Amino acid sequence: MPWTTKSRAIAIFVAMLACAQASGQGLGPDASGRLPRVNQPPWPASIPGYTEVDPETGLHMTGTPQPVDLATYRLKVTGNVDHPLSLGLDDLRRMPCMLAAVLNLAGLRSSAYGIDLVSADGYATHLILAQALAPAAFLAYELEGKVIPVLHGFPLRAVLPGLTDPATKHWLGPMNLTRSDGPESWESTRC
Repeated sequence: MPWTTKSRAIAIFVAMLACAQASGQGLGPDASGRLPRVNQPPWPASIPGYTEVDPETGLHMTGTPQPVDLATYRLKVTGNVDHPLSLGLDDLRRMPCMLAAVLNLAGLRSSAYGIDLVSADGYATHLILAQALAPAAFLAYELEGKVIPVLHGFPLRAVLPGLTDPATKHWLGPMNLTRSDGPESWESTRC
């Protein structure tokens, strides 16, 4: 099956994120456990149209960039969990980037079946829990060792390799675990 430009761009994005994590560079803790300071990135001077290329990263633009205040940002994990979470970016930077690590920290209940990922632009993606727990699913807060740009999801983006781009959530907000027998794959809807 030939790669489309969009799927190639997604694969490159995932590879760059993974390389930053594997190299030990970036925004995670240093050898002494200290975190480097993260500053709110500037709002872009121009915003490419939907699917146009962002000249700063060479990646395609999808979604509508949202202003998210780093000082007040919290990733909330609620719903069908034993320990609801409210995590700031520094909390997330001290954890493994695997989506499963965050979900397991919340204490998934045996009746949890699906998960709703909600982005700041008002779109939600419903996944079956197995997709979110897949080893390749992760949370990204950096790109090439720097804070992820506003156009590509600052402060946090859910990356779900193997699913199409609408399942990848930019500007990730709350995650709600559900009991529903949601769809067998992702579904993206406007809240």
